Amino acid sequence: MNKKLFILLVLTLVFIRYSATACTIIAAGKKATVDGSVIVSHTDAGPDTKLFVVPRQKFPAGSMAPVYWGMVDSGRPLGDFGDTIGFIPQVEETYAYFHTAYPQMNEYMLAIGESTTSQREELFLDFSVCKQIMTVEQAQVFALQRCKTAREALDLITRLMEKYGFRPSCVGESEDLVIADPNEAWVLEIFSVGNDWTPESGKPGCIWAAQRVPDDEVLIIPNWAIIKEINLDDTANFRASSNYMQEAIDRGWYDPDSGKPFIWQEVYTPVLREWATSRFWLFYSQMAPDYTNWPDRYTTDPFGGDEQYIQYVEPLSMYPFSVKPEHKISVKEIMTFQRSTFTGTIYDKENAPAWYYPGPDGKMIKSTHATPFPTADMRKVLKINRRRNVARARGEYGMIAQLRGWLPREIGGIYWFFVDNAYTSAYIPIYAGVTDVAECYKRYDPEVYDENSMRWAVDFVDNLLYLRWQNAVKDLHEVRDPMEQAFFDEQDNVDSTFMELYDKKPKKAVEYITDLTIKRQNEIMKMFRDLRYRLITKYTNNKQGI
Repeated sequence: MNKKLFILLVLTLVFIRYSATACTIIAAGKKATVDGSVIVSHTDAGPDTKLFVVPRQKFPAGSMAPVYWGMVDSGRPLGDFGDTIGFIPQVEETYAYFHTAYPQMNEYMLAIGESTTSQREELFLDFSVCKQIMTVEQAQVFALQRCKTAREALDLITRLMEKYGFRPSCVGESEDLVIADPNEAWVLEIFSVGNDWTPESGKPGCIWAAQRVPDDEVLIIPNWAIIKEINLDDTANFRASSNYMQEAIDRGWYDPDSGKPFIWQEVYTPVLREWATSRFWLFYSQMAPDYTNWPDRYTTDPFGGDEQYIQYVEPLSMYPFSVKPEHKISVKEIMTFQRSTFTGTIYDKENAPAWYYPGPDGKMIKSTHATPFPTADMRKVLKINRRRNVARARGEYGMIAQLRGWLPREIGGIYWFFVDNAYTSAYIPIYAGVTDVAECYKRYDPEVYDENSMRWAVDFVDNLLYLRWQNAVKDLHEVRDPMEQAFFDEQDNVDSTFMELYDKKPKKAVEYITDLTIKRQNEIMKMFRDLRYRLITKYTNNKQGI
């Protein structure tokens, strides 16, 4: 079997195994947000959507910590992190963190967003021969267990990747992280070094670069690297592995004598793809509409998405690393973006021509079945393109970490968490100091329906919406949106109640936010359960007509 065919086979198998290939990160510095918090978000994360708190732990001196493969897999029992493929030295005490497929926040308001990105084919690994063992999700676990700040986590993750070798677990591709704390955020981009690397070589087991997010700017990572030129003399804003340029020189991808600048983003990535440019365009054209002359992709014409002669193919250089937004952004605004289905643009699948039919007066009527999430078979039958949304029907889970440094860490960090599809699911605030979450968030097996699983509850409703999407989604909004709004409306009172308890009995304060979180989660669960009966009663196929 030739090398290219083998690599294609490996990647096909990995793609079947893992589905977290459409993650979007949004990050904002503390001077770019309405409340002064640092924000990092992560949508469409890994298949294992179970959420639970891993408490602080102590270990005997000299202990070793296992390195796992398969952490993102769904269907594993709670606490089963996969197969052990290596060990690293353990620390004597670890911090509590929220565990998911790609763990995202710990008790010290350290938060990490992840997005799988594309790297050159020559950097792909053959897992049957390569020696690399450190996946990005495993590195996230170690960082959340051992670090309190973004810089500490950046230092630890890059040391682990260099020493033990970066092993891509998602489609065999590269990875981006945004690592944030209440003071700052850093972008870390990691590429593979190929199959020839060994731990004994003394060379870095990956190629990486990091750039600090300006405090007054925002950015998006839509499964594509965003770091451009790297200035290592500017130590306050840039870091990189010792081989960050040399690997490109050795492989003939960059000539230092050419007089051209070394553009990290262009050197290590393949040809840009539309599923990345569409999200780049949507985010920056909304956050900074006057930054440049953005392509005009807004249209109400159902045929607009098929008109290739008016669509721009813009250069990657059009999109900045980050930008100063023309207004300060909020958690709610990021939620709205994470739920985007490109309404009113050429990418709007809900407005495809196939959804329209002529009425009695000859005017076109939009079908009540029109959905922004047509299934694979629906797309084939109706001839709808497969351009991706920001939100995805098979969305796994996601979050927005709101890091408020002016409050005690236990209440200052708000982990806005959802399961399944951001568009139909509900965000619920979980506080950094909670010691537990509701049982319904700890349960999910994709092969066995579970009446007590939050993921299955959302998925059930998501499926029922297809009975008559245009009407049913209004029923969803009617019950879900007020519950989400209440979380925002109640936050000041939650903060003040916590502080009153915290000043006298800190443990009571932690019990308060833990009980509140579990109560709210159970209420959201009940809302989705009740909505099932409402939807099936209103939109049963007995009422659809024949």
